[in-house]
Amino acid sequence: MVDRMTRFLLMLLLLLLAPAALAADPGFVRVEGKRFVAPDGKTIQLKGINLGNWLMPEGYMFKFERAKAPRQIEGAIERLVGPEAAQRFWRGFRETYITEDDFAFIKAAGFNLVRIPLHYKHFVRGDRFEGEGYALLDRAIGWARAHGLYVVLDIHAAPGGQTGINHDDGPGYPLMFYVPAHRRLTIALWRHIAERYRNEPAILGYDLLNEPIAPYHDTAWLNPKLEPFYREVTAAIRSVDPHRIIFIAGGQWSSTFDMFGPPWTSNLAYTFHSFWASTKRDSIQRHLNFSARHDVPLFIGETGELTDEWNEGFRTLLEAHGIGWAFWTYKNLDTPSTIVSITRPADWNHVVAVADRPRGRWNDPPPVPRERLYDALGQYLEGTRFANGTIRWSYLKSLGLKLAP
Repeated sequence: MVDRMTRFLLMLLLLLLAPAALAADPGFVRVEGKRFVAPDGKTIQLKGINLGNWLMPEGYMFKFERAKAPRQIEGAIERLVGPEAAQRFWRGFRETYITEDDFAFIKAAGFNLVRIPLHYKHFVRGDRFEGEGYALLDRAIGWARAHGLYVVLDIHAAPGGQTGINHDDGPGYPLMFYVPAHRRLTIALWRHIAERYRNEPAILGYDLLNEPIAPYHDTAWLNPKLEPFYREVTAAIRSVDPHRIIFIAGGQWSSTFDMFGPPWTSNLAYTFHSFWASTKRDSIQRHLNFSARHDVPLFIGETGELTDEWNEGFRTLLEAHGIGWAFWTYKNLDTPSTIVSITRPADWNHVVAVADRPRGRWNDPPPVPRERLYDALGQYLEGTRFANGTIRWSYLKSLGLKLAP
């Protein structure tokens, strides 16, 4: 009997020596040249939205300035209401922030894809692949399937951090590339996810790392490590899920493919992020050059968060060059630059004031009775429900989607 390690090594050898041997499965979306192709053979123009903040909280989406990383946000909520109430808050948050109502609306609005950012800690406990994330993700993928949406899974926070900034919840340096245990765990987690969803047609692909290697770290040392990591994790995924599209994110916050050579296997797509750039071709020309040179498709995994006018200009530019897109983000607190805006609760300014206190003032009494802070968090949770949000119809219009109720 061939053991698991032997099977893994055989698959790795296959990927390295005979990439063309991996024929696309006709039941899944596949890559053909620069196109994403549906099982029926038609080209798909990807039009997606990110489900940011749900399984990967970010401080600015709570209006926090100091409590930015997930662990800092969680610590702030615990200081506000205590550990037990904080746990109840987060259970409620993950239950209400994204529901089937949201998926139904996303489809009705004209999107065909959701990108779901993930924090590894919801899927790993110690040396076991377990956690609340699996049930939540299973449910979300089921809703996507029921409503005819594709899903891209994105590891936004890898063990040790892959970016070196608050939104990877690491120590402020991309230690995943330095610490072998972090690297092994990231690869093993992707293999586990791929094995779990290997027969799921709603999943379009796996976005291996969000915005790896911030530009102010040791890029000369780190950049050459990125493609070898991708090769290794791709082999692990393909050993259990051989036909899925793999999204390869560029370095320096997914802004450049300069560290990559030709694609090493089939069914690869290359993803970049761009915010507030020129709406002229010059802003994407380097990516178009890479796509033309290697005959691979492009996908912009994150963009947006400016004005409706900019959205329309940049989205039009992308579509003119056959680039699929996923705007950031679907739901956010009190902002016009989102699809569903959450109403700011009364006393939210006091929540922010406590959350953003410097460490030396963490034990200071709250500026208002604690009951008001409880109420503000409760109002926030109620506000996250789809029925209670404000739909930004002009934002949808800027994406060429549904204009009115």
